[in-house]
Amino acid sequence: MTGWGLVRKAWQAAGLALALPPMKTPLLALTALSLSLSALAAVPAAAQASTGSCEDAVACAADAALEGDSLAWDFVEGITTEVGPRQAGTEAEARGRAWAMDWLRANGFRNVADEPFQMRTWVPGGPPTARIVSPYPQDLTIVPLGNSASTGPDGLTAEVVYFPSYADLVAAPAGSLDGKIAFISHDMRPTQDGSGYGFAGPARWTGAALAASKGAVATVIRSIGTDNDRTPHTGGTGFPDGMAATPAGALSNPDADNLERMFARAGNTPITMHLTLTPEWLGETTSGNVVGEIVGSDPLLPPVLLACHIDSWWNSTGAFDDGAGCGIIAAAARNVGEAGKPLRTIRVLFAGAEEVGLFGSTAYSKAHIDEPIAVGIESDFGADRIWRIDSNFSKSNPDLYRELARSVARFGVAPSGEVASGGADLNIVRDQGGALIDLQQDGTRYFDLHHTNNDTLDKIDPQQLRQNVAVWTQVVGILANRAEPFGPAK
Repeated sequence: MTGWGLVRKAWQAAGLALALPPMKTPLLALTALSLSLSALAAVPAAAQASTGSCEDAVACAADAALEGDSLAWDFVEGITTEVGPRQAGTEAEARGRAWAMDWLRANGFRNVADEPFQMRTWVPGGPPTARIVSPYPQDLTIVPLGNSASTGPDGLTAEVVYFPSYADLVAAPAGSLDGKIAFISHDMRPTQDGSGYGFAGPARWTGAALAASKGAVATVIRSIGTDNDRTPHTGGTGFPDGMAATPAGALSNPDADNLERMFARAGNTPITMHLTLTPEWLGETTSGNVVGEIVGSDPLLPPVLLACHIDSWWNSTGAFDDGAGCGIIAAAARNVGEAGKPLRTIRVLFAGAEEVGLFGSTAYSKAHIDEPIAVGIESDFGADRIWRIDSNFSKSNPDLYRELARSVARFGVAPSGEVASGGADLNIVRDQGGALIDLQQDGTRYFDLHHTNNDTLDKIDPQQLRQNVAVWTQVVGILANRAEPFGPAK
């Protein structure tokens, strides 16, 4: 997910967080209006509405994509149907890479390859269970979190201690959770820009480690999601080097609501849970990054890098996260190629093992750090419409930014003053200090589906998917046909 994967990584790298996470201020309507008016000051009014005609071959390709692109759908429909879930480091992810390479070759990409790397691989184990033993016996719906330890097949039974927020857990005294299960809740709300993830995410990213440092034998959290379905959200949790991992799982939001009601009703009566989670580590296995190119006419110019990630969690077919993103970038790259041979090569990177720690992004940067990248863009925030364009060169290269903003205004995309940080799989561009663009998708419903078994093909709106392809085609077409350096912000 654009930007937020990096936030997650930073929290996990920090180990035990002993203070509240910084909360990204939600986008306010007046702020957005102010930014849009400022950045569009130099954009002619005629360019802000569709004229029904196109200026050049790339613009025509973008307009055609809006009306009838089927390539992105073909990719995401195919990989979710023929491969399904693609847990990092497993044979399912390997099948996904093989399928993606066949698809790229069939659609005219050159230099298609699988670049392997090794990783420690975690798998979820058998069916997880969480049962309230007393005082209100009943089962709750739960999934293990990535990197969770196992309870063993017999499970464990312990008193549950309720923390309404991550801040409450931070404030708990050392040793206060000895022999107990921590239950961490939060109040995540849907937002267009996904900023609620930065607020609620620490409960998952470091909550289990923090609870373990205070003596907890296990941790359950309210799912980091905004839905009201009985579908828990998985995702990675982290433990600092030297700390033994403990069992950790996520309850669905309705089950977390139910557990909170139990605490309100039980008074001073302890609530006891029997928890069974049986994940395991497989040791070192192979993952990989899939790459392919639309070859440009000038091999001396650094390529335009388009990224997504090929893996998903085991409980998800990975349609929204991130099969759609791979379909979007591949469709855009091919559209630009069919509009005429671009000046720069367009390289697609389907990164492996993003969900479990950005291993593919790290491996790609390490392997190719000496190969300059002109600009990087990633699609990893679902398939709903793009509403804003950010870059990290808006001040250092305002003419290019204005050209890009003007070109996509007809698709309902607003300019902004935000500085692009790039998606999680663009480590190489950040490591090189290069140019980045964020094509911000509407995330209002993204966290209803994120890391759940509800992330399926039927959740994708074909019309919004086509708008993504149209915007990407237009932006990539401009970038791939520009010889001058893009000039990231200094």
